[in-house]
Amino acid sequence: MNQARYKDGTIQIRDVPVPEPEADEALVHIRAAGVCHSDLNLARGDWAGVPPTPFIGHEAIGVVEALGPGADRFVAVGDRVILGLGGAGGGYWCGACEYCLKGLPRLCPHRKSVIGTFAEYAAIWAPALVTLPDAIRDLDAPLACGGLTAYGAVKKLVKHSVVPGRPVAVIGAAGGLGHYGVQLARTFGYDVIGIDVGQERLEFVESLGARLAVDAGEATAVVAKELGGVDAVLVFSSRIAGFDLGLELLRPSGLFVGVGVPPSAEGKICIEPFRFLMRDPTLVFSAVGTVQDMRELVDLVAAERVTTHVSRVGPLSELGAMFEDLEASRYLGRAVVDDLAN
Repeated sequence: MNQARYKDGTIQIRDVPVPEPEADEALVHIRAAGVCHSDLNLARGDWAGVPPTPFIGHEAIGVVEALGPGADRFVAVGDRVILGLGGAGGGYWCGACEYCLKGLPRLCPHRKSVIGTFAEYAAIWAPALVTLPDAIRDLDAPLACGGLTAYGAVKKLVKHSVVPGRPVAVIGAAGGLGHYGVQLARTFGYDVIGIDVGQERLEFVESLGARLAVDAGEATAVVAKELGGVDAVLVFSSRIAGFDLGLELLRPSGLFVGVGVPPSAEGKICIEPFRFLMRDPTLVFSAVGTVQDMRELVDLVAAERVTTHVSRVGPLSELGAMFEDLEASRYLGRAVVDDLAN
């Protein structure tokens, strides 16, 4: 079977054996795989303490073709499924530790990640799979991580008592995660201010339902003048500048939700202590969610409350070009590999 790997700065397509599903695993014939920026970060070793890996891909939709022992408790051969937790923790969690019992399987000390879904087949831990209705397209594969991560971030607003109707800023609003964030925040009833760079991206953000779309260079002045700040910010940007902007936009006692993960070389978030005292913000990070979150998100997409905007589609052989376009911000929303055999 074909499998893409990252080596020496390029994408290489290898012919490797089809994996055999082990206990509680399902062999999934992958129909579509989402292109996520974190694949590049992982492959290049952009994050301190995380060694680079040649294996890439963690967003996929496919069909179950075989089951390992015990996996029939969770899925059946012929089921069309999505990876229910993207990469982080989606390969295994114990279900019994303090973090699993708190609904935080990503932090389970026994967790395993999903990586390597730019391939024709993948063996996936079956409890992490979610079966799909016909209303969900194969091109919705980015829901597996991008959509779920945005959903988990928006749910943080509810958890931290930011009530619907209040102004919420989405930074990086036209990107692969941010475009989900705008739609989900709007669906939850928030007054959404979408922030990105460039007229085309701002028009796209408006089309998603944001009440206001603002260029990042003007956001501090516009948001302060129009709203006096926002109750919460969701930072989907993978640049430290996006994090700094988010802190600038908050009202006193506002909620800051970090989502994007900048390369470690960009440095640190800096907060002057006296200003921290006077603003008194709540700072949290949000990554992916739970399998139940994925089921809820699938229902929202099936009900046409949220849409995956796919601007770039191609076979596995074009994956390198897709990553180049992603790095250069040449498309809006998401890119998807829709043919893993070519």
